[in-house]
Amino acid sequence: MHLTLEFGGGLELLCQSVKIHNVDVDSPAGEEKLTMKDLLSWVRTNLIKERPEMFMKGDSVRPGVLVLVNDCDWELSGQLDTTLEEKDVIVFISTLHGG
Repeated sequence: MHLTLEFGGGLELLCQSVKIHNVDVDSPAGEEKLTMKDLLSWVRTNLIKERPEMFMKGDSVRPGVLVLVNDCDWELSGQLDTTLEEKDVIVFISTLHGG
């Protein structure tokens, strides 16, 4: 499944300072759909190059990370259970970037 992932608010620093990633992610073995939980696991393994604890806590994102799926807050679509579709755009923005 082809997805676009965008990182902002300092999170791009965890991905070698690359803000936008066009990726292909397969559904887990035996599953027909890809969920946000699956995607976050994939991101931790394949994109985060340093300090994954700054992005994730357990199986989810850390508090203070805003997640948008096609410009909609993931809290309105089921958070970790949100089902992703081909060409979805997922944005991760840290709201705790200092100032």
